Amino acid sequence: MIKVLSLYAGVVVIASILSATSCANKNIPLVDNDGGCEVPVFSSDSAYAFCEAQCSWGYRMVNTDSHDRCSEWIRSKFQSYGLDVKLQKASLGGYDGTVLESTNIIASYRADLSDRLLLCAHWDTRPWADNDPDKANWHTPIMGANDGASGVAVLLEIARLISKDTLDIGVDFICFDAEDWGAPQWSDYSGEDNTWALGAQYWSENPHRSDYSARFGILLDMVGGAGALFYQEGFSRQHASSVVSKIWSAARLSGYGSLFPKRDGGYVTDDHLPINEKTGIPTVDIIGIYPNCEASSFGPYWHTIDDTMDNIDRNTLRAVGQTVLHVIYNE
Repeated sequence: MIKVLSLYAGVVVIASILSATSCANKNIPLVDNDGGCEVPVFSSDSAYAFCEAQCSWGYRMVNTDSHDRCSEWIRSKFQSYGLDVKLQKASLGGYDGTVLESTNIIASYRADLSDRLLLCAHWDTRPWADNDPDKANWHTPIMGANDGASGVAVLLEIARLISKDTLDIGVDFICFDAEDWGAPQWSDYSGEDNTWALGAQYWSENPHRSDYSARFGILLDMVGGAGALFYQEGFSRQHASSVVSKIWSAARLSGYGSLFPKRDGGYVTDDHLPINEKTGIPTVDIIGIYPNCEASSFGPYWHTIDDTMDNIDRNTLRAVGQTVLHVIYNE
């Protein structure tokens, strides 16, 4: 993940108030979210299992067999839920000139509808643990249980749930590749600061449909770490302030307001930045923050060899997943 530019530390339903999108759900467990539409119950156990399954493939950095095998697994999971899946392949240039054979995985629910939402996360992992406290590990890959797998896990669980329903809005799930190839801290790279989010940069300039549009987008990054809080990221507030308000209100109504404090979260270079700047789709980054962590504002395990399943928390996954479901079903 990325670079921080700054950080400051029985229900009666009245049809007329319901959106056209939601409340169509008849066949899956629902939870009442303090008004509005009932929302499917997000399974933290299922999301945890999806996170664990990705890690079972090993390190998923670009140009490795484990990366390619995990790509096929993610594709097959989305397809198993009846989504239309496209693989967007591209040869991208890394900070050091390495040619990265990347794959963006694009899964569409209700591809026939023009009115759409965009949900995304990155699925690759960092080739170097360059923030590890032990310098001997700085050239060692990270497992990326949180930084990579957690966001995809939440997307997969949301896809599983909405596939059981018939919503009147389409949802595109994009798993971006080559997000985490940004120049490592130990390198002598001094070029432009655009070495992160390469897959998102490519998609933003080459969307899978030439006429693609969405009401808004939500990016999930590092959404499974124990003790994470979700502050309001700066570029999100700048480009998508109304969507920020929508999400943080949904967190409160879903019972997770304490994990989504209405505080400034600093500016983060992440996959949402090229989406906002190049497509005009207002996109918010939900990203875990640790305001009191000395090692990194992204937590003690960020870009270290300890970003493993041992530090993934089901409640954090549930808080984010239930919040995003609330947004979808009340849109």
